[in-house]
Amino acid sequence: MALTLRSSVCFINQKETKILKTSDDVPAIISFAKVKPSFRLRVKNSMQEARPTRDNSSEARRNEKWEKVHAPSVAHSHSDSKRVPVYVMLPLDTVTVGGSLNKPRAMNASLMALKSAGVEGVMVDAWWGLVEKDGPLKYNWEPYVELVQMVQMHGLKLQVVMSFHQCGGNVGDTCSIPLPPWVQEEISKNPDLVYTDRSGRRNPEYISLGCDSLPILRGRTPLQVYADYMRSFRDRFGDYLGSVIVEIQVGMGPCGELRYPSYPEANGTWRFPGIGEFQCYDKYMKASLAAAAEAIGKKEWGGGGPHDSGQYNQFPEDTGFFRREGTWNTEYGRFFLEWYSGKLLEHGEKILVSAKGIFDTSGVKLSGKVAGIHWHYRARSHAAELTAGYYNTRNNDGYMPIARMLAKHGVVFNFTCMEMKDREQPDFANCSPEGLVSQVKMATKTARAELAGENALERYDADAYAQVLSTSKSESGNGLAAFTYLRMNKRLFEGDNWRHLVDFVRSMSEGGRRERLPASDSHGSDLYVGHIKSTQEKHTQEAVLV
Repeated sequence: MALTLRSSVCFINQKETKILKTSDDVPAIISFAKVKPSFRLRVKNSMQEARPTRDNSSEARRNEKWEKVHAPSVAHSHSDSKRVPVYVMLPLDTVTVGGSLNKPRAMNASLMALKSAGVEGVMVDAWWGLVEKDGPLKYNWEPYVELVQMVQMHGLKLQVVMSFHQCGGNVGDTCSIPLPPWVQEEISKNPDLVYTDRSGRRNPEYISLGCDSLPILRGRTPLQVYADYMRSFRDRFGDYLGSVIVEIQVGMGPCGELRYPSYPEANGTWRFPGIGEFQCYDKYMKASLAAAAEAIGKKEWGGGGPHDSGQYNQFPEDTGFFRREGTWNTEYGRFFLEWYSGKLLEHGEKILVSAKGIFDTSGVKLSGKVAGIHWHYRARSHAAELTAGYYNTRNNDGYMPIARMLAKHGVVFNFTCMEMKDREQPDFANCSPEGLVSQVKMATKTARAELAGENALERYDADAYAQVLSTSKSESGNGLAAFTYLRMNKRLFEGDNWRHLVDFVRSMSEGGRRERLPASDSHGSDLYVGHIKSTQEKHTQEAVLV
């Protein structure tokens, strides 16, 4: 099965037939119609032939021209209320541990294909553990510069995630990128710098929010470290902000999400659909809880988290805290959940206020990601959401405060599990991803926050895309301003998988009105996936990207 493109878009001649095959392991191959002698096309890793100049005046003119050609250039444009731009997440290891762009030739070919399919742009993680690994304030942005220039060359846009978390140990993690070595050294000296559960198990994914304002990272607070990192990014990529780089997603927790690491998969600690555990037992969180309890005259409530909240892989009814008429719905339960969720909200707001000040005049959108914890959603206590820090129960809307906070600062509410259907979930898990998405859509609509979406798991089938199309509409709450597809890999470019993506992108661009992709459209392009007929194969000459 191969991908064939005949298109007038970008730099592809509509009279030529190109067979594009992208893979993480093999070089990309492009086949041209036999209209001229065969030749070899070379694309250098450094993109030397197409590298934009760093001259500010020429760069400004280029960006102005680029924006005219590729309007809308705003991340989440509302010039057409029905249009939903689609982005595609790049691989987690787009930048290698060694500090270089991974497989640049395959990346170049992949970006070419995505542009031809009508994709708006791509998303990449800017890993703290890679960029600042050589020491405090020593940043290496160069592999990301190469990527940004490649993205620009193809006329695409870029969403960049400020990834202050570890890669590895969670759903979908395919590589390991720990926190910077110098940060790990500080953690080894003081293990309370990371989140801790009731049994004392430490989680190295992310610095505990309990020490946000303490100078525990060689004289700087975590909030100062995050701000310095974002400021360095702004200064290095100033020429691209607002034109090529259109969105900064600010990491606020594990997986970049505003949550506690309550369901870690590493070492088999948690497995679906366990309720997870509260993460409030490092000394800084314990001190905060004690102070909060004493402030309301309930000192006895400040000794630690709930004693009856169970373990990672239990169900709500197995515990005293989360069961139907459990402790969650008592005065103590409400106090603890308000403190626990309030600390998380405060943490997110502090980082976002800092990011807003840094990127305020750059022309980029800011977004924050919230996890789609859909298991045990039908239970009264919503146990799995509570341990993650979302105070969402039968009696309390946990997403409205988050939506209002994001709206106050003009930050996009990015939410996952947009592709999931209730009927696809196991009955015993008490899931309702559709109910959860509906609740978030209503919360963002009421708070007047922009809503963007992602799929939670890798899906390539038409049913998943159809569900995203359905949830992208605004009939039942807020519609989507943008959607980012998880994730680009070699499977995405295979046969029906590619057909479904192309159909989906077209449908999102037309408000979901297009039922299926026609063989040919009014613009003269002919984009299709299938076996290349033998008659076509006789008339092609290969040009291999080397």
